[in-house]
Order: sequence, then structure tokens, then C-alpha cells
Amino acid sequence: MQSELARLLIELGGAIVGLALLARFASRIGLPAIPLYLLAGLALGNGGFVRLPLSEHFIHVGAEIGVLLLLFMLGLEYTGEELVRNLRLGFGSGAVDFALNFVPGLAAGLLLGWKPLAAVLLGGVTWISSSGIVAKVLGDLGRLSNRETPPVLTVLVLEDLAMAVYLPLVGALLTGGSAGKITGAVAIALAVVIAVLLAAVRFGGAVSRLAAHESDEIILLTILGSILIVAGIAQKFQVSTAIGAFLVGIAVSGPIAEQSHRLFAPLRDLFAATFFFFFGLQIDPASLPRALPVGLALAAVTILTKIATGYVATAKSGVGRRERLRAGVALTPRGEFSIVIAGLGTAIQPSMDEVAAAYVLITAIFGPVLARVV
Repeated sequence: MQSELARLLIELGGAIVGLALLARFASRIGLPAIPLYLLAGLALGNGGFVRLPLSEHFIHVGAEIGVLLLLFMLGLEYTGEELVRNLRLGFGSGAVDFALNFVPGLAAGLLLGWKPLAAVLLGGVTWISSSGIVAKVLGDLGRLSNRETPPVLTVLVLEDLAMAVYLPLVGALLTGGSAGKITGAVAIALAVVIAVLLAAVRFGGAVSRLAAHESDEIILLTILGSILIVAGIAQKFQVSTAIGAFLVGIAVSGPIAEQSHRLFAPLRDLFAATFFFFFGLQIDPASLPRALPVGLALAAVTILTKIATGYVATAKSGVGRRERLRAGVALTPRGEFSIVIAGLGTAIQPSMDEVAAAYVLITAIFGPVLARVV
């Protein structure tokens, strides 16, 4: 027991120090650290240059917390009224997002000779942006308060809400569920999303007053516990944990929001780095060469379609062409949802995880770099 604990502490400490060195290097060359975290995970994971005997379960938990904190901090930037208004105005851009980014993946799957359901899953892989990567890039570049950022967040929220329908639907189709089973799964997911959304918007002020306290310790424990509970409930009903954390951030308002921002910013940075490192650990480098041509072609097309999505989404924001381009580039990285969707599809199309891994790695590396360049 003691030897296992010692190993865990040494592994964790070594990983964190290594990530700190990468962050220092990224800061020195003026680029986001995310691509370096991903490449480090790729080099040290299964099939990498050096196989480290990391406690992956522990790192996986840290990675999940990282995504939750990224989305919680995003939610802190906006009130419930702003969220509802942006969602109401953003359905048009959500439809454009679906049309421009789902169709290329669907078409590629059909051209590759895959089964129709597998092609639908590949459409999901190319459709959904990575909320975690986008949130980290916007924070690192100091763009959270920019005028082009609310439409970007609206697109992300609409995508996460769409996943509440998409994932139960394709899950039931993969298991050969009846029409009643499919309808029931989708209805439950939608009911949970609507309930959490209404609670965040209507009772956010009351929740904030109940949680308010002069002690930083009490605030930290209360808010972090609430994030984990809401995310766990969302996961139980096959709803995005990220959207649950985002809505907790929306619900927190007033002075406690500023206090939470100060307390959680260091935790967010720590666990977010863990998330991107773990993301790289999951990808087997040996599988990339076979899938690289398809991944590159899909990335080339869908980076352009995501830029077009951001351009359309910010049309009514009164921003210039440069800001609209920045919004589109911010949306280009794909990540956690794409990997989850590909994992569902490997049962009917074994090569899907290879294609998705190559595609996600390309967009996750080049997206943050393009965001910095633009």
C-alpha cells in the first residue's frame, strides 16, 4: 500500500513538473501550451516513445475535473438572462453550425464505404467543437470579455445541448432499441437539461445568496461540491457533464462570482493541463499514419467550415471582420465529445477511432496555434 502511494505521488509530481516546464517554454515562444500538453501525452502514452507507468484512472479523474472547471469559469462570465437571450438569438447560427460541420463527416463516411450509422457518427465527430480547449484558449488569450466571445459560447452551449439528444439517440440505435426506448431516452435527457437550465436561470440569485460566505474555504468547498454533484446528475442521465458545470457557473452571480473566479482560477489551470495531457495519453501514435490522410482532409475542410460558422454566428454582434474571423478560429478544435462519439462507433466501424484520433489531434493542435496567429 505504501509503495503504491509513493509511486502515485512521484508520478503525479513528475507529471505536474513536466507540464510546468512545457508551460514555461510555451510562454517563452509566445504560443498556447495546449499543443505541447497534447504532444507530451502522445509521446508518453500507450505506444509512445517512452511508456510511463502512470496511474491513468487517477489522471482521468483529474482530467474530468479540469473540463468541469473550465466550463464553470466560462459560466461565471455570464448571467442567466444573457444566456437565455443568446440562446434565443443563436438558434440560427446553431443550425448553420450543424449544416456546415456535420455534413462533411457524414459525406466522408459514406465515401469511405462505411455503414450509414457509422457515417452519422463520423458526422458527430466533425460537428462538435471541444468546449474544454475553446475555453482554455479564450482564457489564455484574454478574450473572455471580447464582444465576439458570447456568440462563440452560444454555439458551444447549443452543441452541448444537442449532444443531450444525439448521444442517447445513437446509443439506442447502436443497441437496436425500439422506437419507444429511443424516445424515452431522448425525453429523459431533454427533461434533465431543461430542469437544470431553468434552475440556473430562475433560482441562481437565491442559490448565490445561500452559498455566500466571507470564508474562502467554505466558498471553495460549497461551489466545487455543487459542480461535481450537478455534473454527476447530468452524467447519470446521459447529458453532458460540461453543460452541467457551465450552468452552475451561470447560476453563481453577484459578489460570490468574483470570489469564485479568484479561488478557482488556479485549480482550473492545474486540472485543465491534466486534461490535455491525458487526452494525448489516450491516442496510440501507431494508429495515426493509416488514418492521417483522411484526418488531414477532414481537418482542412472542417477548419474552414468552423471559421464560417463563427463568422455567421457573430454577424449580429456589431464586430468587424477581424473579430468575426477570431470567433471562427476559436471554434476549430475538436476534442472530448469527438472521442466519445468515435468510441461508440468502433463496434460497427473499427477504423473510426483511428480516423477520429488523427482528426482530433490535428484540430486540437492547430486550432490554438491559429487562434494565437489570428
